[in-house]
Amino acid sequence: MTYCVAMRLAEGVVFASDSRTNAGVDHIAIFKKLHVFEKDDRVLVLQSAGNLATTQSVLSLLRQRINQDCPNLMNVSSLYDAAALIGNVIREVIQRDGGQQQGHINFGCNILLGGQIKGDMHRLYHIYPEGNFIEATEDTPYFQIGESKYGKPIIDRVLNFNTSLETAMQCALISIDSTLRSNLSVGLPLDALIYPKDSFSAAQQYRITEKHPHFLALRQAWGEGLQKIFSQLPPFDL
Repeated sequence: MTYCVAMRLAEGVVFASDSRTNAGVDHIAIFKKLHVFEKDDRVLVLQSAGNLATTQSVLSLLRQRINQDCPNLMNVSSLYDAAALIGNVIREVIQRDGGQQQGHINFGCNILLGGQIKGDMHRLYHIYPEGNFIEATEDTPYFQIGESKYGKPIIDRVLNFNTSLETAMQCALISIDSTLRSNLSVGLPLDALIYPKDSFSAAQQYRITEKHPHFLALRQAWGEGLQKIFSQLPPFDL
């Protein structure tokens, strides 16, 4: 399983992903789920969840085609076109691999695509296994894929379109920490990225381990804060 969250805000886009995959208790491994495609006029960030073979094939084809004379992530003119391109590649891989296999294997994958191409605003898309996609809006400024239910309540209580990038990253990390505590299929290390709009730079990338001082301080403060607030709740009185 996995958990990825991305947030499109007035100031830019925030991304955070765990790195655990598993196919049973004795098949646990670490695979990076946050991938950056960058050049002078664009920054595209992909986060993946679902069938690992499918997501790796999709990412491999996207990278291979950058060097070919065909539409690719480095020459499309908008993030919308990039989302459509990724959707087509997802369909291609699932049709290829799904047609060769028997049984009840789920070949699906979900991908979050965010970032900016020069001449367009910063955007965020959720691309589904069928290849279709939706875009984040001011009313719905974030997407989650994977094991999302444990981390959703904190985001819904804190985040809005005008939240600062720093606060949004704190929110994303607490959301993932809540998921880590409740589901063993999500695990450290985490990969995080802050993209300020119009910067065309992916320099603010972070690898967060169990020893990362800010993450340790954040999860401790959040846990202690919850305990304190809970102890101050009005007594149960019917």
